[in-house]
Amino acid sequence: MKKILYIIGLAFIILNSCNTPTKTNKLQTVVIDTTKIETPFGKVEIQSPTFKNASKFNITNFGAEINNKEATTKAIAQAIDMANEAKGGIVIIPKGTWITKKIHLKSNVNLHLKEGATLAFSSEPNDYLPPVHTTWEGMECYNYSPLIYAYECKNVAITGKGTLKAQMDTWKIWFARPAPHMNSLKRLYTLASTGIPVEERQMVNDSAHLRPQFIQFNRCENVKLEGISIKDSPFWVIHPYMSKNVTIRNVNVFAHGHNNDGVDPEMSENVLIEDCIFDQGDDAIAIKSGRNQDAWRLNSPTKNVIFRNCIVKNGHQLVAIGSELSGGIENVFVDNCVVEEGAKLNHLLFIKTNERRGGYVKNMYVQNVSSGHIDKGILGIETDVLYQWRDLVPTYEKRLTPISNIYLTNVKAEDVKFVSRISAQSELPVTNVSLRNVEATNVTEQLYINENVENFSIE
Repeated sequence: MKKILYIIGLAFIILNSCNTPTKTNKLQTVVIDTTKIETPFGKVEIQSPTFKNASKFNITNFGAEINNKEATTKAIAQAIDMANEAKGGIVIIPKGTWITKKIHLKSNVNLHLKEGATLAFSSEPNDYLPPVHTTWEGMECYNYSPLIYAYECKNVAITGKGTLKAQMDTWKIWFARPAPHMNSLKRLYTLASTGIPVEERQMVNDSAHLRPQFIQFNRCENVKLEGISIKDSPFWVIHPYMSKNVTIRNVNVFAHGHNNDGVDPEMSENVLIEDCIFDQGDDAIAIKSGRNQDAWRLNSPTKNVIFRNCIVKNGHQLVAIGSELSGGIENVFVDNCVVEEGAKLNHLLFIKTNERRGGYVKNMYVQNVSSGHIDKGILGIETDVLYQWRDLVPTYEKRLTPISNIYLTNVKAEDVKFVSRISAQSELPVTNVSLRNVEATNVTEQLYINENVENFSIE
């Protein structure tokens, strides 16, 4: 019966499409809006899809059932297929808690969660197989599918007032990093560093336990997330990867597990993050561009990232740059953000790299930011951050990271250890750092701690 309904619905869409004029934008199922933003580095135009005229596909019409993971997973997949075949459609998740396996989006599809709707994602790793082309901390590989995954899609969205929730039974166990896990990471590092094709980097086995991202847009264009709440995550929460034109608006993220960054734009261009709330176990925003040889191969810098009008309740940093930045990062604009009193935070802006990364960082602008207590300081730049990797794997090629043009204006904090601490190599000093009206109520150690910095100015 379900198959018959599917065929009838598809025939109805095809019939309607044959009678739809193509000359006027008013009848297009997906319309592209353009947001124009003035920044210190020029005007940025970001395109995002709207689905005002698109058909709606309620998953209950495809057999979705509360507490039936198999039926709901199948129904969502069929609804996505229908929306895609219609050249634009809205997949409706109605009120209620719906248990599902992985969701793979397609072009011209808006996954829309009604108010009171929750998509609860299974914590069974086998529900995220077969492996897909994805990444782990800046290295490409085949691994468990992200919970929501879009690959080479155009005009794709997740919207509504509902909630995406990761069930954490297995993933929280995998937060630990025992020897077998670290050995798998070393293997992936070696494969990526020595130019082994991505197809041969198969990382799903009994001991690797490389947790998947919650949402990954991989090589996508015209992406929108709007209105949703996200609770918990196996790994990075929102990961635009090698994507262009990404809008993340009015999204509420709560995730306090290991590596739970809020948004990780990586090798992506034209990214707008606005009016969001972040309550994180890691960085609120971590801007990245791949690791070492893999990023040099792909040669896709991250640029034109705007982060504005957001609230951060917890996180390691308000904005982190790196440490996976080997493809280069340029043109970042942070404006009008608030870190709530009582938040657990290390820095407002933290740029981190090491002798293996290469790449570059330039044109970072942070303005109109306020914060309470910060465990470390307002600005941190460190060029020798290797963490546990220092003695785990060799340096195949040494490349330093040029860092320049860092501008902070109208930034206030309360208790800090320092206002800025910059530690760079003598071979490649950090250049052009400007702090204008950057103040802390109480500094417990030293205002400015600089090592190998050229043209550091305070106003």
